[in-house]
Amino acid sequence: MNHRVYLEIGPKRVFACSADWPGWCRIGKSEEAAIGALLDYTPRYRVIAGRAGLEFAPGDPEIVERVKGDRNTDFGAIGAIPGLDREPVGAPEAARTVALARAAWDVFAEVAAASPEELRKGPRGGGRDRDKMVAHVVEAERAYARKIGVRHKPFKDTAGLAALREDIVRVLSRPSDGAPLTEGGWPARYAARRIVWHVADHIWEMEDRRV
Repeated sequence: MNHRVYLEIGPKRVFACSADWPGWCRIGKSEEAAIGALLDYTPRYRVIAGRAGLEFAPGDPEIVERVKGDRNTDFGAIGAIPGLDREPVGAPEAARTVALARAAWDVFAEVAAASPEELRKGPRGGGRDRDKMVAHVVEAERAYARKIGVRHKPFKDTAGLAALREDIVRVLSRPSDGAPLTEGGWPARYAARRIVWHVADHIWEMEDRRV
């Protein structure tokens, strides 16, 4: 069975994103490079899928859609919503998605706990250190949550983070007709992909930048 992939094509860079495995998205300077990067990260995504209790055997990539990106794509963030994300989400897919989100959060917490506060600088001499990266992930999630109708005031404790994530899970665990979950917001499938991708991307960055 083939693995459905869509491409988000920016002016200079391309994201290859799995249609069926939320958060498995990688970037390259061409369609071929992006797909190659996606495949290179198969073992690393398998860690998240395994933590979620899911068998991960995606098969060969099959491009099912191409969508236009923008400068944010080139910057390194997925942002275009493909047509396939507007299709209904049934209860089994919703439950699987929530399992993957919880797994990504757990793996991120473990990687952060095992990493030093000072991380090796990135290829351009920058990048957040551990605590700032953790804070960035949390704040991004609080912004993403608003796109599915979940609003939480800023917080700095683990109880606040747990409450936010439980509300995100509550929304994403429900079947969806594919429409945006709130006015001006995101469809469930895209929201799940964006949330899990952001966590996974920083898991891998932190692992790669450990001193």
